Amino acid sequence: MRALQLIVGVVLILVTPLVAVLPGPVGIFAFAAGTALILRNSRWARYRFARAMRRHPRIRALSDRALRRPSAKRRRLRADAVRSDVDFAGTRG
Repeated sequence: MRALQLIVGVVLILVTPLVAVLPGPVGIFAFAAGTALILRNSRWARYRFARAMRRHPRIRALSDRALRRPSAKRRRLRADAVRSDVDFAGTRG
């Protein structure tokens, strides 16, 4: 079953450029579904994805927001707390 899901995920990603010419956001959904299937069933893909997200924090923030992850909310709250603790002179108050 895992192999079948991996194959379907790869096919969806490969079909994305062909479907992207259709009106509407069909290509985005095809790519997202393919990526989700691959990430759910491949340890190697999860490792690579996590590594890429650590290297590119802006992209991680966008994906967290899009996926509505609870960890994104915790990171945002933590960052806001650190920012509010630093006053305008740049010293902690």
